Amino acid sequence: MNYSNPTKLQAAILDWAGTVVDFGSFAPTQIFVEAFAEFDVQVSIEEARGPMGMGKWDHIRTLCDQPQVAERYRKAFGRTPTDDDVTAIYQRFMPLQIEKIAEHSALIPGALETIANLRQQGIKIGSCSGYPKQVMDKVVELAATNGYVADHVVATDEVPNGRPWPAQALANVIALGIDDVAACVKIDDTVPGILEGRRAGMWTVALICSGNALGLDYEGYRALGSDKLASERKRIHAMFEGSRPHYMIDTITDLPEVIADINKRLANGEMPQTD
Repeated sequence: MNYSNPTKLQAAILDWAGTVVDFGSFAPTQIFVEAFAEFDVQVSIEEARGPMGMGKWDHIRTLCDQPQVAERYRKAFGRTPTDDDVTAIYQRFMPLQIEKIAEHSALIPGALETIANLRQQGIKIGSCSGYPKQVMDKVVELAATNGYVADHVVATDEVPNGRPWPAQALANVIALGIDDVAACVKIDDTVPGILEGRRAGMWTVALICSGNALGLDYEGYRALGSDKLASERKRIHAMFEGSRPHYMIDTITDLPEVIADINKRLANGEMPQTD
């Protein structure tokens, strides 16, 4: 048996919204705003974007723990939100999410070509999301009609703990038959998603412009002036810094260069855990 370190990547574990589909990650955020509104609690889209990347129940709990949101809830209900209240909002969130997911199901420009490039190199495509399985099934079905089918999908409620825990990324490693976590790269547009990859011992790539952090649709991103884009990049780089991504790129279309660089580093004996 050869027990040496891997010399090239074997799998890419891709996030979904803001990474491969739904430029700007609108499907999850807009629904949080609507679900809270049904309980007469106003939450802005900026507030809703804050905990993005977590499983959705945890996301709602985190939102409810924010003092200004807890205060609005108290004004409406005479108490701050309990776990039962969080569950009630979550149960309203779920059908809304499934109903609206199709509105934001378009693939990110260049995603299909990039993924085809990875497959040509023999890289398997794993995936995971902050969506529960009930929603994920719909996302997967819509993506397939647009030509994207991952080799494996792990929803947040299919593991004991969602992001930033490493369970979803590691479930992909097992299912895809990968022999070393260092032969995997995790690509995500959120801090919890990068922490997930880091904790799983993988290479990590943060997406700066296609996801939750910039929060613009593709047209809005393309319309940004160079000065504004540079200042937004700087802001988002600072936001990701604490999670220590190995690479930060604008969108998935920049991924092939990163893959080539990681392969070079692996061939030189470098490992992601030491970076």
